[in-house]
Amino acid sequence: MIELPVITPTATRHNKKPDWLRVKLPIGQEYARVRNIVEENKLHTICQSGNCPNMGECWGAGTATFMILGNVCTRSCSFCAVATGRPNEYDVDEPRRVAEAIKLMGVKHAVLTSVNRDELKDKGAEIWYQTVVQVKELSPTTTIETLIPDTKGNWDALIRMIEGGQEVVSHNMETVERLYRNVRPQAKYARSLEQIKRTKEYGKRTKTGIMLGLGETQDEVLKAMDDLVENNLDVLTLGQYLQPTKMHHEVIEWIHPDTFAMYKEEGLRRGLKYVESGALVRSSYHAEKHI
Repeated sequence: MIELPVITPTATRHNKKPDWLRVKLPIGQEYARVRNIVEENKLHTICQSGNCPNMGECWGAGTATFMILGNVCTRSCSFCAVATGRPNEYDVDEPRRVAEAIKLMGVKHAVLTSVNRDELKDKGAEIWYQTVVQVKELSPTTTIETLIPDTKGNWDALIRMIEGGQEVVSHNMETVERLYRNVRPQAKYARSLEQIKRTKEYGKRTKTGIMLGLGETQDEVLKAMDDLVENNLDVLTLGQYLQPTKMHHEVIEWIHPDTFAMYKEEGLRRGLKYVESGALVRSSYHAEKHI
């Protein structure tokens, strides 16, 4: 492990973000082209709705992230700004529309994500399957990553979600085990690890993401890495947690770039095949490189 300088936590409710969290404005011809298509056709991307700091870079590389299964989640995670409640949207025509949008945009690598749909018996698995299949039918050269929710141990639903032909299957751990009760109260650390393990056993490239700055310790992050390696994870992303509103979990610490660099080194040393680690890294950042 590399030796780090002592870094005192710097985050409070009123502190400004540190300099290393400054975002460059998205520019470039490819970015402008994709944005025009999105606006003209009233398409929905999580890139825009989530104000992702990497939108310009990803769109410029031909990568975009689409959300399926509505915009109301059955979970109430303390870090997430997505509306919580009982969804009433279930659009069986959504796979076709998403597939046509991806073809229209000329997306080289598509990332699909969704809210949790715990009220559905199959957790939304059929819509997941049909979306992947129809994207592949219309855009056979487009590669796909699916960032899937926790199936709550419904392993039949998991298989349906991941058997459509996508190249990468991601399921975010979000945080370390100790913080699950506060950060992901309706999820279980061990169950998410098992979901990753079963996905790998099915033959898929596996991926997960963890947010830093929620109050975790360095030892806890390294322990999470060990757990992920033990459960056959391939790709890990690490990024700075940013509080979406005052009602959400506050930022406990701004993680220094040197610490992110150390975590990348440690993850690779422990056996992970690819580690994306940096303050502005999000689940879909450089996703086209994770295949």
